[in-house]
Amino acid sequence: MAEVRYVFVTGGVTSSLGKGIISSSLAKLLQARGYSVTIQKLDPYINVDPGTLNPYEHGECFVTVDGAETDLDLGHYERFLNVPTSQANNVTTGRVYQTVIEKERKGDYLGKTVQIIPHITDEIKRRIKLVGSGNKYDIVITEIGGTVGDIESLPYIESVRQLKWEMGSQNCIVIHLTLVPYLPSSGELKTKPTQHSVKMLLENGIQPDVLVLRTERNLTADIKRKVALFCNVEEEAVVESVDVSTIYEVPLKMLEEKLDVTVLRKMALPISKEPPLKEWRDFLIRLKNPKHSIRVGLVGKYVELPDAYKSISESFIHSGAMNECHVDVMRIHSGDITNENVDELLKDLKGILVAPGFGSRGIEGKIITAKYARENNIPFLGICLGMQCAVVEFARNVLNLEGAHSTEINRKTRYPVIDLMEEQKSIIDKGGTMRLGGYKCIISNNSLTYRIYGKSEIVERHRHRYEFNNKYFDDFKKNGMVPVGINPDSKLVEIVEIPSHKWFIGVQFHPEYSSTVMSPHPLFVDFIRACIE
Repeated sequence: MAEVRYVFVTGGVTSSLGKGIISSSLAKLLQARGYSVTIQKLDPYINVDPGTLNPYEHGECFVTVDGAETDLDLGHYERFLNVPTSQANNVTTGRVYQTVIEKERKGDYLGKTVQIIPHITDEIKRRIKLVGSGNKYDIVITEIGGTVGDIESLPYIESVRQLKWEMGSQNCIVIHLTLVPYLPSSGELKTKPTQHSVKMLLENGIQPDVLVLRTERNLTADIKRKVALFCNVEEEAVVESVDVSTIYEVPLKMLEEKLDVTVLRKMALPISKEPPLKEWRDFLIRLKNPKHSIRVGLVGKYVELPDAYKSISESFIHSGAMNECHVDVMRIHSGDITNENVDELLKDLKGILVAPGFGSRGIEGKIITAKYARENNIPFLGICLGMQCAVVEFARNVLNLEGAHSTEINRKTRYPVIDLMEEQKSIIDKGGTMRLGGYKCIISNNSLTYRIYGKSEIVERHRHRYEFNNKYFDDFKKNGMVPVGINPDSKLVEIVEIPSHKWFIGVQFHPEYSSTVMSPHPLFVDFIRACIE
């Protein structure tokens, strides 16, 4: 195809309406119709990336294969499309301003006054087009974070207005997602918030092409007609997005509402026969009709906020469906776990996952959890810090290294079984300086992990500064916790397992980032299988 088409997804009335899910669902449908699609997120905050943000502030930080710390919506894009994203798929205001200021310092603007228009908007437009360069994609869907009317979003909305003017209406369309709230007192769905939101978009020079209305109750034809009339869009371009039991139903709902057909028609692109989506439907059938049900513990320190462990939660859904099993995830705050209450808190669990994280809060609870899983032969998966806690526990209670710890928590420990990576020791800056992105790992042939992956070389995504201390390699191996996955270049230990245990694996990487609907991660799939057994 000659020209890349751009679809912009904006939001109004309230945040967290699900722009990422609508973008992912539309992309899935277009992909199923034979178009190559990617999705990009423009984030209005001034942080350069979410790497230094507390998960309570922003949910999890998703890491791409090429080592970018990005918004969690990129996880949704990958899970729906089964295609990896990259650095170019997430743009923040911080990154835009950083680039413009660096150019100004180098004299690139030749003495001009640097302004929001044209310099900031030009940089935003450059980054929007960057992801579509090289003719890799037919369609680029760009989600704009926040809501229309936010002061932070204005440069992005202005950039979209300019692109629409430069490219023409067929090459650049805008989908606006808003809320139609239901008022129980009057028993009515209210369209006024949507009208006001569209009015605000019009004040910024943009007429939306398609309206997607989030609602908890089905919209009547009259409501759709009213919204179309007041907001100046065609009736068939008013799309209902009613609440569903799982985000993975949304593509099928959007298919029923003909969102993809409307978008293709507006862009004057050929509409092939209806996409089959057989595998997707099969996944939903397995998800909704499980043959088993198990309770698994997710032990972490951000458990109050579901988005903090979004990729892990979704990985449980993918691997559960693969095993025809409903996985009831019990979220347990590691700070609440003590030697006295551990049995009471964990006794009903068929499996335990100790989650990643940073810092000392709740660390002893994670260590106690690893001990409980090891001694009671409960399937255990430790991810990143979760693996490190299992290593510390084993050092203290099996190797009898009293006070063994990670130097992240106790710099003066006599037994630093987890230590700061050599290349991290001189680093002062916090943002984007960890070991990030995809790294190779070679797996021992006679290990459980090898059986799970079915191959000896893998690439997994990382996000850490501390590592297994190889000084203790032989002690661990001799005593029954075996390092079975090693990075071929740095010799870092990436995977440990206890062969005498039913199922006990700790990984330094983040398998949850790679799990998708169509390709559930093998570690999660086998972990759930072991829990069922």
